[in-house]
Amino acid sequence: MLVGGFFSAIIVGAIVGYLGRWLAPKAHDRARIGMLLTVSIGVVAALAGTAIAHALHQDRFIATFPIQVVAAALFVSLFRRR
Repeated sequence: MLVGGFFSAIIVGAIVGYLGRWLAPKAHDRARIGMLLTVSIGVVAALAGTAIAHALHQDRFIATFPIQVVAAALFVSLFRRR
């Protein structure tokens, strides 16, 4: 991975992570997660969402991005419950 790919993965991961964090169900008894964990979840969710989209033969960004955001929301909700 080149340097540009590394930084773009972090930026996309941050966007996907924050959108997933925004979409995750909110409850006052769940722990808050920090920025580093949000970006990490976003990067993992972006990779997982891309893999799911490719498995569904959806290679366009318009189809891949919502899958990535939903995956991030699921991952954020899993980490908030701990």
